[in-house]
Amino acid sequence: MKQISNKNIGLLSSALLFGGTAMAQHSPTPVFDGKIGKTPTDTQEAFPVRNPQAPEGAPNVVWVLIDDIGYGAVSAFGGLIETPNFDRLASQGLRYTNFHSTAFSAPTRAALLTGRNPHSVHFGFFSEWSYQTPGYDGYLPFEKATIAEILRENGYNTFAVGKYHLTHPATTSQAGPFNRWPTGRGFDHYFGYIPNSGMDDSWHPTLYRDTQREPDDPQGRIATELFANEAIRFIADQKTAAPDKPFFLYFAPGATHCPHQASKEWIDKYKGKFDFGWDKYREIVLKNQIELGVVPAGTQLAPQNPGVKPWDELSADEKKVFARQMEVYAAFAAQTDYEVGRIVDFIEQIGQLDNTLIVLAIGDNGAEGSGREGGRFLSHDFETPREQVVAAEVKQLDLLGSEYSFAHYPEGWAAATNTPFRFYKGYPDYEGGTHNPLVLFYPKKIKEQGGIRHQYSYISDILPTTVELVGARIPTVINGYPQEPVEGVSLAYSIAPENKNLPERHSVQYHEMTGSYAIYKDGWKASFPNNRYGYRSRGTDEAKYHLYNLREDFNEINDLADRYPEKVRELAELFEAEAWKYNVFPLKDQWVNTHQFIFDGRKHLELYLGDRSYAEVLGFQFVNTSYAITAEAEIPRAGAEGVLLSLGDASAGISFYVKNKRLTFVYNTAGKQIEVQSAKAVPSGRVILRAEVSSTGDEKEIRKNKTVTLSVNGEKAVTRELGAQLPILNPLPWIVIQAGRNFGTPVSTAYESPFTFTGKLEKVTIDTL
Repeated sequence: MKQISNKNIGLLSSALLFGGTAMAQHSPTPVFDGKIGKTPTDTQEAFPVRNPQAPEGAPNVVWVLIDDIGYGAVSAFGGLIETPNFDRLASQGLRYTNFHSTAFSAPTRAALLTGRNPHSVHFGFFSEWSYQTPGYDGYLPFEKATIAEILRENGYNTFAVGKYHLTHPATTSQAGPFNRWPTGRGFDHYFGYIPNSGMDDSWHPTLYRDTQREPDDPQGRIATELFANEAIRFIADQKTAAPDKPFFLYFAPGATHCPHQASKEWIDKYKGKFDFGWDKYREIVLKNQIELGVVPAGTQLAPQNPGVKPWDELSADEKKVFARQMEVYAAFAAQTDYEVGRIVDFIEQIGQLDNTLIVLAIGDNGAEGSGREGGRFLSHDFETPREQVVAAEVKQLDLLGSEYSFAHYPEGWAAATNTPFRFYKGYPDYEGGTHNPLVLFYPKKIKEQGGIRHQYSYISDILPTTVELVGARIPTVINGYPQEPVEGVSLAYSIAPENKNLPERHSVQYHEMTGSYAIYKDGWKASFPNNRYGYRSRGTDEAKYHLYNLREDFNEINDLADRYPEKVRELAELFEAEAWKYNVFPLKDQWVNTHQFIFDGRKHLELYLGDRSYAEVLGFQFVNTSYAITAEAEIPRAGAEGVLLSLGDASAGISFYVKNKRLTFVYNTAGKQIEVQSAKAVPSGRVILRAEVSSTGDEKEIRKNKTVTLSVNGEKAVTRELGAQLPILNPLPWIVIQAGRNFGTPVSTAYESPFTFTGKLEKVTIDTL
């Protein structure tokens, strides 16, 4: 392909306008169109444009995506969590009250970044539970470019910060390939969680810079602060180097996904503010929403979700614990708002805010209700009576939100923060699973400050909206891949004040997740709730269609299916057509043939440390089977101590270590630790240290009998029967296995993290038996 020379530079934007194939990443050597002579005097140089350049004055773009937060959480949409920075963007921009995501995180991100339906880009569910059909295999197609790839072809620098969640776990090891990491999908730089991760510990995050593991933060700062710092640095460095070049920042901090964690000073701001409980919260917030105009006048509270107790029926201890859980959650959201505000303030400080489009999507799905009746706080097994759990938790409320808590509020607070809608994240058939706040901020083009728009919109609409507003175009070929059409609908038509009441242009949209589904058309919605996780693939079909007129029934209180069966049939047929069109079939249960991790089928893993003090790997499945850990080390004469291998943290995990010259193995389930220790000292010199754990019992039983045997240089040191034990955890593919240290809170109370091994650890081997 001939590149555009300096004399044709003006044609560059025209080529992009008409879907040309000029490429930023694919940049072959251009044909020389100057003149070569024997001397410089006889020679005419050529100055080709090797990469696209953005039009003069092209705006910067910032996308902010918040996790698991609910329509009624933040003050910008009537909630009781104070978010002054979100409020600022909303009051100077536009609020969209009829915006929808998918019902889960990764599918929403896939639809957002590509402008297509989630199943169309192979993300009908999570890549870590992929199913090998086009709608579910978890491999984002290169023929359906991301917004980063598109904007980079339009002359932008591109940065992603926080949670990506779209890289298949089979490609997330240091063996790659890295073409499905963020930097392989159009982002110049990435800073965030391992890119297949859906969540992480905010106090001890496992972070990556581009494709390399980032060292732990020596100051122990919370993840949202680290993310904001990096976003600001990316922008600062880029504007220093090229002040006239626009940037795209995708800021998805992973907040407010559980675990709910926040700094103490933020938690203290909310002390006592939710003592009135979740029932009163719903009443207050609905009133606020109606006054703001983000919920129609006359909207009534929906019936409370099944399983949520009235606040007044809770015990005094339950009220204390549950109120504190909401305080921590509110602090998490408020602290996230503050960090987003720091980014906005910096953009304003460098004089770029008026020329920056900011898209604020407050929710990648509805509020998360999986905390059920009591939420989560301290580690405990499921067999412990609820009264005992609460009695223990009320004595340690100060730990809530700290590194020693995996906090998640009860579903009563999820229902409250989802006001005015019913149900939660994971419910594609209810508005409570998919209906979220959206804010557009762009001073250059949005003149109606604080305006409200009610047109239906979907997460895939953000990409075409951005492309249209910034004057970019989507090339027909990107990186050599012919591009398939974008499926979202631009919202730019609705921005001008005189267009605020125009009919919606996104008039049909399906929703599906784990076998439950719904279809929207022109204000009508038919839904088929197949239980939260669905059972269609197991042969049962007991659920029935529901029908709502959302233009008159905003929060789905009045089921009209029996009154209008012909409308139900019409919409059911439409769903089937859309499902075939966008790879939705087969409808399936969450767990049908879905596991595909990095090390599937492997029974042997070797971790090499090289010249480092530790090594780590993600995704190897072993801890709930029978297995052996073998460490090859050099012990100095004075002795050595530290962790040989660890998995997990203070709440649950295993640790194999040396302390006081004794070889030790700790099995920690739900915070209950069982220690196995050798009587003899570990000798100096070259040693082979081994822990063998057998797990026996009926496959149908959750508890398994555990036996641990420790040996030194092939000689048995100790064997101990642990009895029937609960599984430690179901290791997700982003859980870190560490050789040489304990990352995060300590698995064993016998040491403090990281308890790095002080001898020379050469290799650690894990074998499943």
